[in-house]
Amino acid sequence: MNYTAPMLTLPGMTADFGTTLAGQSWLLNGTPLGLAALLLVAGSLADDYGRKRAFVTGLAALTVTTALGALATGTLAFTLARIAQGAASAAVIAGSLGLLAHAYPAGPARVRATGIWGAALSGGIALGPVASAGLGVLDWRLSYLAYAAALALTAFSARALTESRNPRAGKPDVAGALLLGLALTALLAALTLGRDGWLRPQVYGLVAAAAALTAAFALTETKASAPLLDLAFLRRRPFLAATSAALFTGLGVIGMFSYLPALLQRSVGMSELGTAWLLFLWSGTALLVALQARRLPDRFSARHQVAAGFLLSAAGASTMLGAPAAGSWQRTVPGFLIAGIGSGLLNAALPRLAVESVPADRASMGSGANNTARYIGSSMGLSLTVVVATSTARPGTDPARALAHGADRALYVGAALMLLGALAALLLREPRTGGSASDPAPAAPPHPDRC
Repeated sequence: MNYTAPMLTLPGMTADFGTTLAGQSWLLNGTPLGLAALLLVAGSLADDYGRKRAFVTGLAALTVTTALGALATGTLAFTLARIAQGAASAAVIAGSLGLLAHAYPAGPARVRATGIWGAALSGGIALGPVASAGLGVLDWRLSYLAYAAALALTAFSARALTESRNPRAGKPDVAGALLLGLALTALLAALTLGRDGWLRPQVYGLVAAAAALTAAFALTETKASAPLLDLAFLRRRPFLAATSAALFTGLGVIGMFSYLPALLQRSVGMSELGTAWLLFLWSGTALLVALQARRLPDRFSARHQVAAGFLLSAAGASTMLGAPAAGSWQRTVPGFLIAGIGSGLLNAALPRLAVESVPADRASMGSGANNTARYIGSSMGLSLTVVVATSTARPGTDPARALAHGADRALYVGAALMLLGALAALLLREPRTGGSASDPAPAAPPHPDRC
């Protein structure tokens, strides 16, 4: 809900704040920026200093920052609140999956728990737009106040959780955390500014800074006694499979389907509430599928589940081709349903892959790395979708017609990225002979078909 709410409240906010087009990009990208910058940091800190502590602290901070967003009086104040919400959400996400991995070490119980976690993610995406659009009829601020109240109740109830942490925790990797946070902030800032034009010195400078900071981070991690990200994991195919699947989920699925309702709103003339229900159709289907994914047979591994999710999402996107140009939102309904099934499989499998691809005492770090890749991918995917969809506009052409053709181009690109994600999931399988001696030990003995 925290991620999707601004997609529907944006018109009311921009009217109140007098936000420019460039400012709107920052309103939408504030939370992804905070999330991506701090997810890996939050994961490592949760493992070392307490997963319950990270989870409850994140919920409390998210409550406060959401309320501050509701009370914001300008674009800058709201954007800063959104970035802070993303940072708080990083602690919630990393801490929650770490708690699950500790409570359910392996087997069917973990499959069920991570499936419910993925279903909850789908549920938030489903309810966020509808609740925001419904309350936004009265005032866009009401949705954020209601969200803050729900968060406060959740934080209070979370006190009953049992604490867990890595018994071999070392000193915090302050240098690594600082370098990674700055690198991801520079990258996401470049992606946000790039929506208004990529061939600008500011964008080049930020991309160069992100590359330099990433190189410095990698060098620092090779020398750290307790690294933020153990680079040895990059030699493990299960870890690469989990991370690349999360990246392509953001690039192809979240990036495109997050912006598609806005495209339909402007090209077909749908209302805000109408597009909210289309999003609900997609994410609500994903919720139901994620809840039932645990019933899949054992031979249908998480890796195969990810590949199937990408293929179904690509099929759903393909069925929508031509619908915007025909002025028919009804023709998109089957595609949203098919893509919802695919997203449900992805949401159920990704958290399971994330915690199974690393040792048990680094579960929150695995979650942080996985979700960092997802939110970097979603920011890149959203920027790419906006550029592809709006690049067909020409002086003198009808804006709605140009956007309709742009939507088709975005659907083609999104489907291609989803197919690449499926291919990566199928190719990055663990060798049958097992990993090298230098590879980190897995969280649990792997299932013959699960990697």
